[in-house]
Amino acid sequence: MKELFGRYGLPLEVKYCKKCTISNQRPSASVAFSNTKDELKRAISFGKDGICEACKWIEEKKKIDWKTRDVELQALCNKFRRTDGRYDVLVPGSGGKDSVRAAYELKYNYGMNPLLVTWPPQLMTTMGKRNMESWLDAGFACYTITPNQKLHRLLSRLSFENLCHPFQPFTLGQNHAPMYLSTLLDIPLVMYGENGAEYGNNIKHNEKPTRDEEYYASDRTLDEIFLGGISAKDIMEKYGFTLADLKPYLPVNPYELHKTGTELHFLGYYLKWHPQEEYYYAVENTNFLPNDTRTEGSHSKYSGLDDKFDWLNFHTTHIKYGIGRGTYDTAQEVRNGDITREEGIALIKRFDGEYPTEYVQDCCDYMGITVERYDEVIEEFRTEHLWEKIDQIWKLKHPIWEVK
Repeated sequence: MKELFGRYGLPLEVKYCKKCTISNQRPSASVAFSNTKDELKRAISFGKDGICEACKWIEEKKKIDWKTRDVELQALCNKFRRTDGRYDVLVPGSGGKDSVRAAYELKYNYGMNPLLVTWPPQLMTTMGKRNMESWLDAGFACYTITPNQKLHRLLSRLSFENLCHPFQPFTLGQNHAPMYLSTLLDIPLVMYGENGAEYGNNIKHNEKPTRDEEYYASDRTLDEIFLGGISAKDIMEKYGFTLADLKPYLPVNPYELHKTGTELHFLGYYLKWHPQEEYYYAVENTNFLPNDTRTEGSHSKYSGLDDKFDWLNFHTTHIKYGIGRGTYDTAQEVRNGDITREEGIALIKRFDGEYPTEYVQDCCDYMGITVERYDEVIEEFRTEHLWEKIDQIWKLKHPIWEVK
């Protein structure tokens, strides 16, 4: 039978992985990084056995010879290592556990001279500032690419009102700005921590250490590149911004990257990566701290702490895809053996999709809208095949705790 699809290209039949807690409504991370008008490119796929790509990848990881991967990492470092004191690798991040480990490993265990590059959170939390300072105190220099704030606020609002994706300006800069800086500073090696493909974006992408150039490079024209659902050309003409203002959000021209010889690698390809272990590593080596309390929408205290907009990001994914921070957190913890699937389901039932009370006012003030406007917009994007209203309360039609 041919599969039917609804809003955002999501399958109309809701299914859950038989091993973890993720559903077939989970979009690819390429959605976040996309400069196109079409928001959804692909959703996570399940096999005939009902098991998601991410769970299957966990099994594949068990077969990897990590000693061989370590030799490959040493060869990569030797290829790019400089002996004249200049920086020889860019490590993007903002003090989270994964970027902390990447920088620390490269400097202290592989003898590289990393330069940190930070694309600041839209609204940094108190704990985010504290962990960023701890990262720098561990012995690193950092270049911060701070965008035009008038533009950043505008793009945040446009992304929210047009796509219900208030986090898009951050993800675009996070993806493109480090590559842009690589060409400006002539530092050809860019090293991220984990590869999002581990969570089911495309399992094939885990088989190589690099990301395909199409994710961060393009020679498309400004009327073919969209920010917040509006073409870059229209943003310049309608709102009076310049190409220089927009540059950090745009894909880098392939010619510039080839001239520098830029390569984007993931340290998680070379070293065994485990989210909770990365948290412990960051705590031990840089005085990283978790949140004082659990994060709204989840039971977790240690991931996605630095940006207030992350609270809205997971709330809006719950509205559009029926999965929030609790689902994302439990899915990876079940896969990695930290909790059972039954425990994950109980945590989702209790916490997933919580309203972002802590930071919604701050984020709305930043975007120049009211909280009432926020509530109004999210209702425009609520997905019909996922939700139903019972006694004036919206409820999921097929929550994981009711699906066998």
